[in-house]
Amino acid sequence: MTGDGRPVEEFTAELLARAVFGPLGGVVETGAVNATGTWRLADVSLGDFLDGRGAEVDVLLAGVRSACAFDSTTMSIAWDLGWLRPHDVTAASLLLWSGGLTGVPAELESPAVVRHMCQVGADLQLTRLLHASVTAAVTARTEAKRGARALAAVLTAACTLSGGPRPSDVLRLWRVAHLVHVLRPGSDASDAGRSAFRAYEHVLTATFGD
Repeated sequence: MTGDGRPVEEFTAELLARAVFGPLGGVVETGAVNATGTWRLADVSLGDFLDGRGAEVDVLLAGVRSACAFDSTTMSIAWDLGWLRPHDVTAASLLLWSGGLTGVPAELESPAVVRHMCQVGADLQLTRLLHASVTAAVTARTEAKRGARALAAVLTAACTLSGGPRPSDVLRLWRVAHLVHVLRPGSDASDAGRSAFRAYEHVLTATFGD
């Protein structure tokens, strides 16, 4: 049991889900800004953006549930975080999603800076989403071929939502930013875990190409 009386399995599922759904905020916010084509925050309507992309959101959530074996309570975290409800998109949040790469220039809301933050933020948050999803699927012991196919649909939908990189680009970023650390000899991953991550990478590469 955890300190608040919940089973360890429930607590672990919540942590995994928060790792998966946290980056979703960056995906939808950068996507809503990119969709304007002006990169002016005054032109952004996240409500309108989400209203027109229900199919992508449904595919993403269904794929996560299938691959990661999240139950209904765990899946509700996606809504509890608020990213899938209308809200304001600010320059400060884009700075957060982009990892502060731009620093804090005087014209933080200028279209050129906003566009750059969206580009970096989409790359970063999509890569984090993929890693968290694969980690959750491996933890759930979902068979790699089935799980990776579900996550391929998740990644395709997420890339469409973001208006950013292609799935194959995100796969490359994930390999160098996350996978190499899982597979290095001194990592905390078990031999079985390393084998599972390799299997997921193999199927995703077969799906999206090198």
